[in-house]
Amino acid sequence: MGTRAPRICGCGYRIAPGAACPCEERRARERKARHDQRRPTARQRGYTAEWERESKAFLAANPACRRCGAPAVLVDHIQAHKGNQRLFWNRSNWQPLCRPCHSGAKQAQERREEKKIP
Repeated sequence: MGTRAPRICGCGYRIAPGAACPCEERRARERKARHDQRRPTARQRGYTAEWERESKAFLAANPACRRCGAPAVLVDHIQAHKGNQRLFWNRSNWQPLCRPCHSGAKQAQERREEKKIP
């Protein structure tokens, strides 16, 4: 099995397979910074001291990740609450997840679902 050839970025750099060009990395950082400026803070989204208490209690009662069985470290909302406080505090909408499942599979699933919505 051969190796992939390097590619040429739009800026003219020769980029190794699987690597990102410095200009692409810079654009990604700028895009993420713009998004973060528009996004409300965690406290504004409802993640208060009360949430911390309730999520710790939930994890104590549900210590295993629902997806892979590893030790859970996060309480995830099964259906995104998008500011709906009733859905935010509905314990039947909570699931325990480990960080890799939350940051990888769950985020990818939410991105796919957002693309489906017209």
